[in-house]
Amino acid sequence: MSGAPERHARVRGENAERDRPARWRGAEEGVTLPRPQSHSEQSPSQKSPAQKSPSQKPLSAKPRPAADATPPRAKTSTTAADTTTASRSGAPSTDTGKDADPGSSENWDDGLIARRVTEATSAALAAERASAAEHSQRGPGSHTPAPLAYDGPLRSRLDALRELVGLSRTRLDGQALAEAGRVLDEAAARRKLSGRHTVVALAGATGSGKSQLFNALAGVAISETGVRRPTTAAPIACSWSDGAAALIDRLGIPGRLRRRPLHSPDNEGQLRGLVLVDLPDHDSAAVQHREQVDRILKLVDAVIWVVDPEKYADAVLHERYLRPLAGHAEVMFIVLNQVDRLPGDAADQVLDDLRRLLDEDGIALGEHGEPGATVMALSALTGDGVGDLREVLGEFVAERGAAARRVAADVDAAAAELRPVYAAGRRTGLSEDAREEFAARLADAVGATAAGEAAERAWLRNANRACGTPWLRLWRWYQGRGESTTGRLAVRNQADKEATARQRVEQAVRTVSDRASAGLPTPWAQAVREAAVRGSQGLSEALDELAARAGLPPGRPPRPGWWPVAVLVQAAMTLLQIVGGAWLAGQIAGVMAPNLGVPVLLMVCGIVGGPLVEWGCRMAARGPARRYGQEAERRLREAAASCGRARVLDPVASELLRYREVREQYGRVVRAGVR
Repeated sequence: MSGAPERHARVRGENAERDRPARWRGAEEGVTLPRPQSHSEQSPSQKSPAQKSPSQKPLSAKPRPAADATPPRAKTSTTAADTTTASRSGAPSTDTGKDADPGSSENWDDGLIARRVTEATSAALAAERASAAEHSQRGPGSHTPAPLAYDGPLRSRLDALRELVGLSRTRLDGQALAEAGRVLDEAAARRKLSGRHTVVALAGATGSGKSQLFNALAGVAISETGVRRPTTAAPIACSWSDGAAALIDRLGIPGRLRRRPLHSPDNEGQLRGLVLVDLPDHDSAAVQHREQVDRILKLVDAVIWVVDPEKYADAVLHERYLRPLAGHAEVMFIVLNQVDRLPGDAADQVLDDLRRLLDEDGIALGEHGEPGATVMALSALTGDGVGDLREVLGEFVAERGAAARRVAADVDAAAAELRPVYAAGRRTGLSEDAREEFAARLADAVGATAAGEAAERAWLRNANRACGTPWLRLWRWYQGRGESTTGRLAVRNQADKEATARQRVEQAVRTVSDRASAGLPTPWAQAVREAAVRGSQGLSEALDELAARAGLPPGRPPRPGWWPVAVLVQAAMTLLQIVGGAWLAGQIAGVMAPNLGVPVLLMVCGIVGGPLVEWGCRMAARGPARRYGQEAERRLREAAASCGRARVLDPVASELLRYREVREQYGRVVRAGVR
């Protein structure tokens, strides 16, 4: 018996909750309900839906004109929550098919005249509660919508774009890659969400009637309409099936702005999977409204652009939205609303002019079975053409391919934006001729030719020293004894040579960098030139060290096998001269018997034979000396080329290789080869 008072108290509390006016409950949950007429204001000619014939099907609610601000009188209905509360408390149902008397539980608690909500308002309230319950009461065992699946080509393009961005981060600034990064992030985020739903945005200018169309598609007055501009201040979402909460969360639409359409099996079956979003006016005077439009347009799967006969050619619409989104034609609908205001054939003329403007914007029209944007004419006020739009929209949603097509269009747009920084005007690269010319310039700067000539002269000089007459060698030694190896003039000439060599090296680096970067997009050409400049630092000093190390080998040049023979012959000629001279001197002194023939002959043979042997050795030494000089020049050229390749050509080739890699990835992104 002690539990009876508690049970009665609980029943009284539930009855009080049920008896609280629906308008108060809707306000607590963030729903703005229209103010219905009271029972006393209903005209005798008006009937509630419950008073119609059972054979008649309920009609979808159509938006009323803006001037008619008073909603129709409707039968009082209870919400699902009220019915549940009443059933638990044991209270009888109030759905009797007749208007309740003023003393029923629907009266205001403060004794004011009773006001009732319409069926449309009750349906909107129940839809909001269902949407909120879907998001907040989802348990661990609830069904999670299957994520979106991209096909193979689209996955390959996304992977290529991701690789392209990764390879380009150190070469391009963040602003150039910002849109590509956003596309990758949004594609990854959309892929994790439901693939059974299609998010479609209703966008339009002020007064275009997009909110009326939104209500007509939903079958219930969800979005506020009126003559006040702008009317829609925040985006409103309406979902035709469960499981779209995460998608709406991604749009940043709070729970109080989420609705469900009027319960109708035909309507829900036709548009199952649709999430329709009513956006603020894109030309609103409020900056935050335009920012919301721009933000949500980047996240939805498709867009329905609602235009009217007065603003269908608005420059803001075409230049700011339609023209930049020309590549998204397959996920766009362009709806000419308010055709009921056009007399006669004016609607067809306006529609033809709208198609002409869209064609000038570069938007492909989906006519004659070809992919492209859908262009329609309708009147949301009278309902003319709304059924056709609902049918086309139902087929579009049933395909479940809008999200992938939107991502593919975003990838196309990002690739088109990146084309100037990846697509070259002509074939690029460092040709073999350019490499050889660079090596030749470095060899000239390091003096490879002069070093080879010096090596050749050194070889000849050693040959002359080895095979020349002793008297000539003694004379040359005497002449070279007084020459100074240093001096002001020599130092100045050496400094001038070094300055000239440095200038030649810098000119060679500039030439090869210009030839390597010719035809490249600006960022990559700049990267090639910077790599060449970095490599040229210290190149002149490195070449000087190579010249000293690789020009002339240490020690004397190698001696051929015939040099000892020539030396012996030259010594014999000298000995003949000495013997002949001594013989003549002895004859003059009277020591020896006079005989001029033999000593003179010996002296003549020695005097003539020595130069002849020296001349013969010089002729024989030209070939080996030339080969020796060429070998010295070759070694120095190879050393200079190796140094230039390691310091300049390899970094430049690395940049060109990176560019070829990103160009190949870019070709995969745009699904075509790039020259």
